[in-house]
Amino acid sequence: MSESTSASPTAAVTIRPMRDRDFFSWLPLFVEYGDFYNSPVTDQKALLVWSWISEGKHDVHGLVAENADGTLVGFAHYRGFARPLAGEVGVYLDDLFVQPDARRNGIATQLIEAVGEAARARGARIVRWVTAEDNADAQKLYDQVAARTTWLTYDMGL
Repeated sequence: MSESTSASPTAAVTIRPMRDRDFFSWLPLFVEYGDFYNSPVTDQKALLVWSWISEGKHDVHGLVAENADGTLVGFAHYRGFARPLAGEVGVYLDDLFVQPDARRNGIATQLIEAVGEAARARGARIVRWVTAEDNADAQKLYDQVAARTTWLTYDMGL
């Protein structure tokens, strides 16, 4: 995947794949993301997710948004999935987060676009994600970059 840089009035960021050395910069962002969704990120959970991203044992990939001084200000986690009825594959955007003080600078849009580039590179025909029903700020962006579906999401706990 190519790295992309975009300037805004207040920030310039590079979107790039996560690297091993990013763990300690990614971790506080992941913890803040978990806090936002009332899903605490324990050390065990963080290490497990990082192993999925860094060791290639799962089809989980990560991108980061890095500002000009090398600080990570956002991330996206994504993975592939099969679409049997469509006879094609897609990419699922699991997690998208930008630090609150870095928001409204186009960083989330750049991360979504970079996931789209990664999806195209692997032959996917769609990028799909969900968000909380009450996450109105995110929905404003998502309504600009994607089509809202009529599908409802269900979880069956095991």
